[in-house]
Amino acid sequence: MGKIFGRLGFYGVAIFLALCLNFIIPRLMPGDPMSMIFARFQGQMSPDAIVALRQEMGFTDAPILVQFYHYMTSILHGNFGVSTSLYPAQVGSVIWQSLGWTLLLAGASLLISFTLGTILGALAAWNRGGVIDRWVTPALIFVGSFPYFWLAMLLVYTFSYVFEIFPIGHAYSDGLKPSWTLGFALDVLHHLCLPAVSIILATLGGWILSMRNAMITTLGSEFINLAQSKGLTQRVVLFRYAARNALLPNITGLGMALGYVLAGSMLTEIVFSYPGQGFLLVQAVRNQDYPLMQGLFFCITIAVLLANWLVDLAYLWLDPRTRGAQT
Repeated sequence: MGKIFGRLGFYGVAIFLALCLNFIIPRLMPGDPMSMIFARFQGQMSPDAIVALRQEMGFTDAPILVQFYHYMTSILHGNFGVSTSLYPAQVGSVIWQSLGWTLLLAGASLLISFTLGTILGALAAWNRGGVIDRWVTPALIFVGSFPYFWLAMLLVYTFSYVFEIFPIGHAYSDGLKPSWTLGFALDVLHHLCLPAVSIILATLGGWILSMRNAMITTLGSEFINLAQSKGLTQRVVLFRYAARNALLPNITGLGMALGYVLAGSMLTEIVFSYPGQGFLLVQAVRNQDYPLMQGLFFCITIAVLLANWLVDLAYLWLDPRTRGAQT
């Protein structure tokens, strides 16, 4: 366990380097986001107001090291600045509002897809030549070969325009106000179905194939033959011995997928106008909203590093050999 917690120092260095790149790269990009804001007022702002607005948003003529110092100080205090495209909203509040929707859509979809794919992949390898292995797996791999946005548009056309079963987009109906009520929760679930299904269909085949291949390799191991010779039930051998060891490669893939889940399924969110972080990132890039882009990139970096650390902890729990190596 010492090495696991020791890697937190490595992650700290990675976060610092990511913050440095997060500070430098937007300042190397062409264009001035403030000029876009000033153009909206068409000369109606006084010079003093323009100077005050630039200082409030962090666009100053101070030396680069001074700007970097103020940037790092603000980050340590949880202040990511003011969004230039959503002025005067704070970047932190804007990201926080979209974070819940992204976790609900992409997070829930990923966990459902991973769980179903892992179970179906294990069953496909255990019963090779059966229905799951011969028909279900190839069908889901074929469906998963299509991009997210194509499946999303197909689902919208079929179930929103033709059959009118599900709404076209958004996270909830326009006439509702967010609240902790059963009616609002059911409305959110109704809007969630199509984008979630599009993500699950696009990723399910990959999880099945990965788990199936790992299971086939594991089933040929000596410890599986030993478990069967001891008279253990097929269910125990399947889940406690074979599936548990074959799960390790999928856990690695899950860690990477969880890390990028905060970026959202960008194209899917655009198709459904879902107010997640992927949709927000596209709007920030389109409007040259550097503070908002920096805040989103920082959240994605933290999510990737945190997911990798959680994968290390999962490996310790699933594989006793790694516990021996850590001591």
